[in-house]
Amino acid sequence: GDAGLYGMAGPILELAEDIEVEVVPGVTSAFSAASVLGAPIMHDFCTISLSDLLTPWEVIEKRIDLASKSDFVISIYNPRSKGRKEHIEKTVDIMLRYKSKDTPVGIVKHSGRDGEEKVITTLGNIDYEFMDMMTMVIVGNRESYIKDGNIVTPRGYKL
Repeated sequence: GDAGLYGMAGPILELAEDIEVEVVPGVTSAFSAASVLGAPIMHDFCTISLSDLLTPWEVIEKRIDLASKSDFVISIYNPRSKGRKEHIEKTVDIMLRYKSKDTPVGIVKHSGRDGEEKVITTLGNIDYEFMDMMTMVIVGNRESYIKDGNIVTPRGYKL
């Protein structure tokens, strides 16, 4: 992952005193999963973590609502844990206010690691049991589509 995206760069920089800290970029889980799924992040997108350990759930819900209303491609971190199984289901319910049930969804478990698995489905057909904390979920926008086992979000180039 990337230390600057849901990683430890922030806390280290906040705590560091009288030492030099170098933040080394990495490949985010969102980009790793996107490469497994094809090209779902070819236009504006956002990342949202469903972990409410450091962010109140009400804030997360508002972000999901506004991102969905704005038709962003949405990369979801921390979709489901043993103690937090219902957050992803609530997230999908919020998204369905603005997105079609036919919106492409890519689910990648263990992206870039041994045991990598992917599922390409739609917002109306998600298997929640497949997800855990090692899973990335990427939900397309209204232009995203599935082609030859990949998710494609057009950028708008005329080919």
